Amino acid sequence: MKKIGIFYGTTTGTTREVAEMIAGELGVAASEIHDVSNVAPSVVAGYDVLVIGASTWGAGDLQDDMATWLDGLAALDLRGKEVAIFGCGDDSMSDTFCNSVGEIYHKLHGAHPDFIAPFNNDGYTYDHSESDVKGMIVGLCIDNVNHPDETPARVKAWCDAIKEEIK
Repeated sequence: MKKIGIFYGTTTGTTREVAEMIAGELGVAASEIHDVSNVAPSVVAGYDVLVIGASTWGAGDLQDDMATWLDGLAALDLRGKEVAIFGCGDDSMSDTFCNSVGEIYHKLHGAHPDFIAPFNNDGYTYDHSESDVKGMIVGLCIDNVNHPDETPARVKAWCDAIKEEIK
């Protein structure tokens, strides 16, 4: 079985909570869930699958800890690693909804990982999101502000897709 590491950046704790939900669905031990403010990017070397998530802040900006951590991660060669991305946002911020998902995707593109687990944004209403790359949502978008009741089902469906892809 492939070894999965979950890496998240959080400010208010919401992204940590979603990371823990994802870990539960994927059967990932608590010791494999990493707050990027406390771990070096080189830690990813011990994992086959990287689940990376952050929230979107301000005018569509990536959460601060994740932005810094990604700079180091993007400098690594991630060939052979599978990367699944998730992010937290607020669809009432209609011009920047879950931009963090797209920001992570774009930042890591040059490190050559295999991106997995695109998802859909059905049920959300927004005008623009960096998570939409050429008509495909490149990861899981969560809005616990306006749609908290949908989070468990979205996380489960996304994790089921990850399980299928990493067999």
